[in-house]
Amino acid sequence: MQTGLPFPDISPDVFTLSLGAFSFTLRWYALAYIVGILIGWRIALAALRRPALWRDAPPMTGAQFENLMTWIILGVIAGGRLGYVLFYQPGYYLSHPWEIPFVWQGGMSFHGGFLGVVAAIWGYARAQGLKLGSTADVIALGTWPGLLLGRIANFVNAELWGRPTDLPWGVIFPGPAAQACATAETLCARHPSQLYEAALEGVILGAMLLWLAFRAGALKAPWLLTGVFLAGYGAARFAVEFVRQPDAQFVTPGNPLGLALHVGGYGLTMGQLLSLPMLLVGAWLILRARRRA
Repeated sequence: MQTGLPFPDISPDVFTLSLGAFSFTLRWYALAYIVGILIGWRIALAALRRPALWRDAPPMTGAQFENLMTWIILGVIAGGRLGYVLFYQPGYYLSHPWEIPFVWQGGMSFHGGFLGVVAAIWGYARAQGLKLGSTADVIALGTWPGLLLGRIANFVNAELWGRPTDLPWGVIFPGPAAQACATAETLCARHPSQLYEAALEGVILGAMLLWLAFRAGALKAPWLLTGVFLAGYGAARFAVEFVRQPDAQFVTPGNPLGLALHVGGYGLTMGQLLSLPMLLVGAWLILRARRRA
């Protein structure tokens, strides 16, 4: 008996334009980044244009924020790529260093992109004499739309799926890798872990950040929103990793769960290993902001 939902017939390409020898294809994943950045930009500007939300005054002007966004986009791309190289495929890229800039071939790490954003915020705030905590809060407030749309695009691309499951909402993802667990009688259904992350990191965390910023006065306590974002994302990603299929390079006959760290009889996946510091730092920033407030 077949269990699981069939994967929807959605093309990963939005459209393709062909003009002679020139061809351009817009993919849902690229569109998710573009729209997510635009929505986050508008949310952050809305907060900066309301002085009453801040303890003293907004930490920057609209022009300064737009300049910062340029640096953040560069930080996401450079950090995301270098993070993937260092965290997930160091051996391969040590042997093929010329392929490191080939971002169009795929391979981006959220945690690497996050570190790139941290570097961009720190450098720009220091150069412009901005308050670092409030500047970080603005960016945290506008980050969740990109996470939400990016995870939905992962689902459309049929990538980053979860472990096999017999739950009724399991999805039968296409491709030989996703169907490696299939049998002669049934196809393999997997957790739609991309949608789990979209709900936790995008919908729930986003609603919490918006409520805290525009209704609960959280922007009057520097670092509070940053702490909520870090702790919320870290907790969500740590939890989803229990049902998310680990990266193939970590899965071996002796390590079927794809654990990157073993301590006694327990272990952590690479996603959990990278998310745990975010969770701890976020909790510390929340306590610090509340004490100062």
